[in-house]
Amino acid sequence: MRYSFAMLAAAAASATAAPGPDADGKYTLTAPGIKAQFIPYAATLTNLFVKDKDGVERDIVLGYTNTSYYPVDPGHPVYNAIPGRYVNRIGNGTYTIDGVTYHTQLNDGPNTLHSGTNNWSFRTWNVTKFGNDSITFAIYDKANSSQGMPGDVEASVTYSVSANTWKISMDAKSLDVKSPLMLTQHTYFQLDAFANPENRTIWNHTLYAPSAKRALVADQNALPTGVIANISKDAIDDFWSAPHELGFASGNAEFENHCGNGCHGYNGALAFDDERNKQEVALTLSSEWSGIKADLRTDQDAVVLYTCNWNDGKTEFKDTQGVEGQDKFIPRDGCIAIEAQDYVDGINHPEWGRLEKQIFGPGQKYHWESSWEFGTI
Repeated sequence: MRYSFAMLAAAAASATAAPGPDADGKYTLTAPGIKAQFIPYAATLTNLFVKDKDGVERDIVLGYTNTSYYPVDPGHPVYNAIPGRYVNRIGNGTYTIDGVTYHTQLNDGPNTLHSGTNNWSFRTWNVTKFGNDSITFAIYDKANSSQGMPGDVEASVTYSVSANTWKISMDAKSLDVKSPLMLTQHTYFQLDAFANPENRTIWNHTLYAPSAKRALVADQNALPTGVIANISKDAIDDFWSAPHELGFASGNAEFENHCGNGCHGYNGALAFDDERNKQEVALTLSSEWSGIKADLRTDQDAVVLYTCNWNDGKTEFKDTQGVEGQDKFIPRDGCIAIEAQDYVDGINHPEWGRLEKQIFGPGQKYHWESSWEFGTI
């Protein structure tokens, strides 16, 4: 079914279970222990409030106090948004389907990132349903609105909350031809909400992903080389053998340039075990200072970790964050993006056997589902 503007407007108008957006354009969802706020631009999560170990409510995701800045920030960090229609990198801006070669925009050095500079995180989505604990955004993406992306695609994301839990469900369909489809929720976390007066970096956060025992080896432009390597115990990417602080390998020479030229820390994909139970927790992020922990469950087979190497210390965090008496600037390494998805650049690596999970044609439905459950340690 193709959405017309009239149909979308009617659907939005009929969703009367909750009031509309507030004066800042935010739609608010609430449930016991959690409050989440969203805007239609990029189907973005702007605020996520949960309680720390002392019962203090913390806003634990990055973003802007002024919602009007999301569309105009020239850095466009994709704060808690939905990029697409094919996320992360496409090597050399080229891929092939059924013998036809397509060329995508080079917006990340020699590669394409998130489908280029008109990807879905640059678009305003339509609100098609809204209630007290759920909201659905929809987008209709015309063929080649992002360079090299054939066929019209319709997609939606539904965000919902229940006790201490945020759930994300996405569906997409290429209507006429085969097209790449791979999505993610590009969530940036700071579980201390920049309120730790001694440390605003992410290095004191702990990560545990017991079934992420393999890494997609990447080159100096953060593009997978094709090698999928087993991660040995206590290696720089070892978050499977035991919980490790994100900065545990910071004294290791490998830590510098580990995520590309001039990039220290992490900006790469870990692959989950094929036989893991997808109903169980795949990854846990926690902070000893705030006591907050976040458990990820996902139907995806990989996760990208990015420890915010890009930040230049000139961007402010939100008014809902920080500690009185200190400045409001996010330091380098001040956050972590955690992006559940399929294997990065899998359309260019048929040897991985990912094509049926990343290329979809008429009548084939793409589905993505994850949830974050919050508690304290």
